[in-house]
Amino acid sequence: MNTTSSTKFVASPVENRAATPAQDRGNDTSTQQADEQTQPVATAVPIELVADTEVGPSRRVKEVTDDTWLKYDPMAIAEFYSTQPLKVFARFISIFLPMIRFALGLWIDKQTNSSKKNLSKRAVQIREMLTKLGPAYIKIGQALSTRPDLVPPQFLEELAELQDNIPAFSNELAYQFIEEELGNSPSEIYAEISEMPIAAASLGQVYKGKLWSGETVAIKVQRPGLANSIALDLHIMRSLCIWAQNNFKQIRSNLVAITDEFAERIFEEMDYENEGRNAEKFAELYGGMQDVYVPQIHWQYTGRRVLTMEWITGTKLTNLEAVAAQGINATYLIEVGVQCSLRQLLEHGFFHADPHPGNLLATPDGKLAYLDFGMMSQVKPYQRYGLVEAIVHLVNRDFEGLAQDYVKLEFLTPDVDLTPIIPAFADVFNRSFGESGTNVADLDFKSVTDQLSGVMYEFPFQVPAYYALIIRSLVTLEGIAISVDPDFKVLSKAYPYVAKRLLTDPAPDLRNSLKELLFKDGSFRWNRLENLLTNARSSDEYDLNQVIDQSLEYILSDRGTFIRDYLADEIVRGLDNFGYNTLQNVTHAIQKGMGIEVKKTDQPQQQLSEGLQHIQRIWGILQQTKGFDPSIVLPRIPQILMKPATQNFGQKIASGLTQRMAARLIREVLLQSPVEDILVTDRSQLALTN
Repeated sequence: MNTTSSTKFVASPVENRAATPAQDRGNDTSTQQADEQTQPVATAVPIELVADTEVGPSRRVKEVTDDTWLKYDPMAIAEFYSTQPLKVFARFISIFLPMIRFALGLWIDKQTNSSKKNLSKRAVQIREMLTKLGPAYIKIGQALSTRPDLVPPQFLEELAELQDNIPAFSNELAYQFIEEELGNSPSEIYAEISEMPIAAASLGQVYKGKLWSGETVAIKVQRPGLANSIALDLHIMRSLCIWAQNNFKQIRSNLVAITDEFAERIFEEMDYENEGRNAEKFAELYGGMQDVYVPQIHWQYTGRRVLTMEWITGTKLTNLEAVAAQGINATYLIEVGVQCSLRQLLEHGFFHADPHPGNLLATPDGKLAYLDFGMMSQVKPYQRYGLVEAIVHLVNRDFEGLAQDYVKLEFLTPDVDLTPIIPAFADVFNRSFGESGTNVADLDFKSVTDQLSGVMYEFPFQVPAYYALIIRSLVTLEGIAISVDPDFKVLSKAYPYVAKRLLTDPAPDLRNSLKELLFKDGSFRWNRLENLLTNARSSDEYDLNQVIDQSLEYILSDRGTFIRDYLADEIVRGLDNFGYNTLQNVTHAIQKGMGIEVKKTDQPQQQLSEGLQHIQRIWGILQQTKGFDPSIVLPRIPQILMKPATQNFGQKIASGLTQRMAARLIREVLLQSPVEDILVTDRSQLALTN
């Protein structure tokens, strides 16, 4: 089958490759994707060998079939291929002859001082070479495209474009697999099945079919001999990594661990039942979001090598003309995708690691359909909170704190000298913030990641698998968004969600992040609070009641003593100024009414304090927030008044006003001195910072 021709359908949503479509059928724009831009997923753990053939105490495998290795077991694989040296050697030669030619080209470039000139050429060559070497090496190249600690930044973009172009295997073999996995022939299981596969990829191929119940389905069938082929390539690769680490001490990354991690993921991807479980978990966590749709798995027609799932009719978001013709707002669906991705990354931690154009479809009813759940990843709670802390440090331009975040997130070992890394961070982000230099939403995400790739390659970074997948996911999503709307800013749409999480999430880590954002050197940064409230109010599921409750709880706690003292001082100053201004205005009015000449004074009218001005603006922001009702505070008043902190707060205000009135009386009546700023509390520790 020619997979490069234009098509109505692309492969099933459960294949992980940017597959090329099959033949176009009319004007239908329905699509499903079988893309395989595979990356390592961070959560899997190797489990023991399962084989149909007898495995003794040494775990020796005498014969390899498609059922020999259900899970990745490097020791069992090594044991088996130790008995087939000729087969290993032949494959080794077929792999490393083109690699040697490539390496020779790099050496010649270096000797002739043409490395920079030929860099783009060599990047294309390595992509083409990996494509020819087959599924395992295609996936290796795709994985390396997210590893800036291993690959020069110039190669990353080219490797990211890797696509496999594997011919389809025969229908006879496909039908045989269906019968072996499901227990009946395809004609007994399916009322209809396409004569030819709709798309073919490195791990399998997809047919379009219909169940006897009438539902249209995508039928994904695994490629024969896949486990054997991939196991051999991984065995050779792992052996070379062991040799390299033993002989080249300058290698800083654990190549064997990286290879094992990658291998575990690719073996998981060959288990279609696991892919089905991923789809159901994704639907459980995110399927309830507005305008998000996840296809259904038909478990009675699914096995390890065959997967049957709901066929999704839809249009790629990047096909702007087709989307517009259906009256669908593509920009809105991109925003839905951004919000869904944020919930995946920062809320639940279970995320879709390959949101490329073929895996995000606009359905005819205006929903965003997610496809392809073979490549998923998990972000642990401490990693999610660490990412938020990094955002806070980025907003604060605290690059020393940002460098420490990278240590906490396991990018850097604790013994790494951060001294040269901190200015490198500062240079990258200061240039990326743009002219405004104040708002994280102004960041160009792709530009930042490209520049960070250079920093990570220069310094001893070791990129965790979860981060590599996050970057790949967000960069891909931003690319789709820009193709839909050139002015679309992913971070601009994402920041309201981050603001909402900071204001509403009671987790101690995020409470500390919020405190760090709002306070600096004993100063409260009102502008940051105003910015958070402004951004958060545009976020979906923003709960103003929760914000009020948590704010009151914090202010009335021991941790909020500083805030209470600051507010009390501002209220005292404001009331004093208001009283003075009112008295002056009334006095002048009476004098004017009695015909008494009003003497002009050079003393300006005292204005509302800066802190109270901020409070006024915050009140205005709250009034403009969806769901705001002043009455929501009323039920909380009795509880607030009963708090000892509230009583102390009132006493401080009363005491402050009394002192100011006494001081004004002494100055203006007894001493006959001009009005001036009086009894100003030392506020060096309470200075307002904007």
